[in-house]
Amino acid sequence: MDRLELVIRNTEEIVTLDELKALLETKEHPRCYVGYETSGKVHLGHMLTANKLIDMQQAGFDVVVLLADLHAYLNEKGSLEEVREIADYNRDCFMALGLDPEKTEFIYGTDYQLQAEYVIKVLQMARNTTLNRARRSMDEVSRNAENPMVSQMIYPLMQAVDIADLRVDVAVGGIDQRKIHMLAREELPRLGLPAPICLHTPLIPGLDGQKMSSSKGNNIAVDEPAEDVEKKIMYAFCPARVVEDNPVMAIMKYHIFPRLGEVTVKRPAKFGGDVSFASYQDIEAAFVSGALHPMDLKKSAAQSMIQILSPVREKMG
Repeated sequence: MDRLELVIRNTEEIVTLDELKALLETKEHPRCYVGYETSGKVHLGHMLTANKLIDMQQAGFDVVVLLADLHAYLNEKGSLEEVREIADYNRDCFMALGLDPEKTEFIYGTDYQLQAEYVIKVLQMARNTTLNRARRSMDEVSRNAENPMVSQMIYPLMQAVDIADLRVDVAVGGIDQRKIHMLAREELPRLGLPAPICLHTPLIPGLDGQKMSSSKGNNIAVDEPAEDVEKKIMYAFCPARVVEDNPVMAIMKYHIFPRLGEVTVKRPAKFGGDVSFASYQDIEAAFVSGALHPMDLKKSAAQSMIQILSPVREKMG
C-alpha cells in the first residue's frame, strides 16, 4: 500500500484529493492533527480517527494530537482542573492504541489558547463570522440546544484558529467536523493564513444500530474490561446479511481489518469449521451471502477487539 492509499483508506471525504496528492508529492513529512475534546472516556468513535492518525504516521506525517481541555471547559464539560485530568487520561489511551509517543506531539489547548496572539485571531474571525454561520458550525448537541452559551459559538472559531496555530497541513476529523473545517478553509485565508486540507472519517453506528452516543451507552470504551467488550458485542445489533447500519460489520471494517489484516472465524466442524478472511471485502461477501452467521461474526469480532484493546487495558488498568 503506497502513501496515498494508506492516507485515504477508510475515509468518507477528502477536501480536496488533488491538494492532498500535491502535498504528498512536495512534502516528505507533512503535518496533520486531530483535536479531541477532553470530556470523557475514549471510545470506538475516537479510535476511528486515532486509527487514521496511525495510518498517516506510517505514511510519513508528523502527527499532532490536540487535547482540547479549554474547548471542553467552554462546552460546559467540567472545571479546568477536571478537563485537564481527563486530557491526561486521553493522552495515555491514545498512546496505548498505537500512536508512537516519540513521533506524536501531544498539545494541551490551555498551553497556547490563552496567549494574546491566539485570542486576537479568534476575535478577528469573530468579526468575519455571522451568528448564523457560527451556530451552523457548532456541534449537533449545542446547535440543537434551546439556549446555547456564547462560549459554544466561540468553540468552532477557536477550532479553526487551532488549525493555523498548530501549523497543520491536514485537519483530520469525523465527518461531523465538516462544517467547522469548511469554516476554516473559507475564513483562515481572510486572515492571511493557509487553508487546510480536510480529511474526514465516517461515523460508525452505535452497538444498537443507532447514532453512537456516550449518554446512550451504545459504544465501547477502549479501556473496558474484556468481559464487557465481549458482552456488548455479543448483544449488538447485527441483522443477518445486512451491512448498512450494522455496528459489528463497521467494527470489522474500521477497527479490526486495518489492525490485524486477516481474521479467522472459529466454528465447529458441523457449521463449516474455521474460516479465514484476508480482507474486509471477503468477510462482507460471506456475511451478505449467508455463508457467515451473525453469531459467528460477533464471536470473532469480540475476540479480535479484546486482542486489539489489550494494550489499553494493561496501561490503564
